[in-house]
Amino acid sequence: MTTANTDHILEVNDLRVSFHTYAGEVQAVRGVRFDLQRGETLAIVGESGCGKSVTAKSIMGLVKAPSGEVKKGSSILYNGTDILGYNKKQWQAYKGGECAIVFQDALASLNPTMRVGKQIMENLQGHRHMSKAEAEQEAIRMLKEVGIPDPQERFRQYPHEFSGGMRQRVMIAIAFACNPKILICDEPTTSLDVTIQGQILNKIKEMQRKNNTSVIMITHDLGVVANIADRIAVMYCGVIVEHGSCRDIFYRSRHPYTWALINAVPRLDLEGKKKLVSIPGTPPDLLNPPVGCPFCTRCSYCMDICREAMPESTDFGEGHSASCWLHHPMAPHVDMPDYKAKGESHE
Repeated sequence: MTTANTDHILEVNDLRVSFHTYAGEVQAVRGVRFDLQRGETLAIVGESGCGKSVTAKSIMGLVKAPSGEVKKGSSILYNGTDILGYNKKQWQAYKGGECAIVFQDALASLNPTMRVGKQIMENLQGHRHMSKAEAEQEAIRMLKEVGIPDPQERFRQYPHEFSGGMRQRVMIAIAFACNPKILICDEPTTSLDVTIQGQILNKIKEMQRKNNTSVIMITHDLGVVANIADRIAVMYCGVIVEHGSCRDIFYRSRHPYTWALINAVPRLDLEGKKKLVSIPGTPPDLLNPPVGCPFCTRCSYCMDICREAMPESTDFGEGHSASCWLHHPMAPHVDMPDYKAKGESHE
């Protein structure tokens, strides 16, 4: 993937990100590749520590030296231009203007000493060059747009006066204030109850359709993305192990880690008092990543070759691919689990 595709607003090529610690170099992201089309939603799913948030922060230009480093050879093409070569002025226009992010903890992301309306106005004045009066009116309109009641009154309140769900709505208002072309949502509903989660996800979808925004949804919960994602990238130990449409991942998944994630989604149709399913073992140490398949120590299908070499990606057509030795012609035949019931929410 060396040339930019005009249908793609974003292309991430061979992204490698490390963090330098007292214990050594943590290889958080190890050769990630994916693209994002205009107006679509791409979900990146995986356990905590797999590199999802680091990937998101790299796209936002938030990985900073000396502790963090985006390795040479990595490229992140936005409309065909590598953002890793941006100067200060280009970064200022890109962050918050062309690309915005909604973080998991809205209370930590919002300035506790500044009124909510003022925080929205800062973005509007900085990127859309509005006057103070224009920015105030637009900020009130945005608060109303994201479903906050009494926006004129709420405009003058502080973040601690809002509930968790309302704070996330404020973050969405800040993110969409400048009509970004890309919105990154980094676990935006993790700390919220299920009812509020649904409201926040519906609001993001509504704003996305209205603005034709491309969305990257970062989450550890496959259940969250079932009704919002067009495509899903499954990430583990700093690499993408499977990539495909939502239907591919839920109905025709090809990687044991994806099977384990789907199996771990809580179900309402379990009979009796069956225990929730978990994935045994722990992820590898990224200070010393494995040379073979990173999932081999937790995989019930593990073969000798899995410990010795990283499998190449196998293409199953229509954008569906997986990196697993089970798909090698010499591998033993394994029947793919049938998780149709797990994916019915996407029908």
